[in-house]
Amino acid sequence: MKIIPAILAENCDDFMALVQQAESFTDYVQIDMMDGDFVPSVSFSPEKLNHIRTSLSFEVHLMVQHPSAYMSKIDSPSVRKVIFHFESDVIHNDFIDQIKKRGLSTGMAVKPETELKAFEKVAEHVDSLLFLTVSPGAYGSLFRPEVMDKIRKARRKFPEKALSADGGVSLENLKLFIEAGVDSVCVGSRIFVQGDPGKNYAMFVKKLKELEVTQWL
Repeated sequence: MKIIPAILAENCDDFMALVQQAESFTDYVQIDMMDGDFVPSVSFSPEKLNHIRTSLSFEVHLMVQHPSAYMSKIDSPSVRKVIFHFESDVIHNDFIDQIKKRGLSTGMAVKPETELKAFEKVAEHVDSLLFLTVSPGAYGSLFRPEVMDKIRKARRKFPEKALSADGGVSLENLKLFIEAGVDSVCVGSRIFVQGDPGKNYAMFVKKLKELEVTQWL
């Protein structure tokens, strides 16, 4: 399993500060983009992303109502994956094709309330699934453990597909994600909000290694 730092910022200055912090300890991050419609918060504009010069590679999590409109404005060479929400206002397969034509990896995110049976057909066409384990749109939202059952079912349904989880991930519950078969977890507030982000990230990596060793004993 991998630890992916998640950057959520409502303005460009905050975003740049978080990017600069992340550059010191990782080479890959998730960037949350928000429109104030799909989720209450609003992030910096997608055009700002195009002007960022960084050593980082990004996966972009579009927490927006109209992902096609955002995608048409994103032209950053650092983007490797685009994640859209199943619940957004988009023709799923058309948007998946739009991402693939750009040579990018495809991901689909689902809210905690969305049942597996609702999105499993669309899931067959994307490279990865991202399960939100909190209500989306803000750092520090409460972890919703009931989502873990949905993740376990998805792992059985899609044994070869990359599964990620986002929200409420902590050192205390990291074991739950390993046991559920998650390939990566996105960690935001517990890396960036308090203390030194590099040290916080290192603590997650250390805990992950300890848990993975224990799992195979």
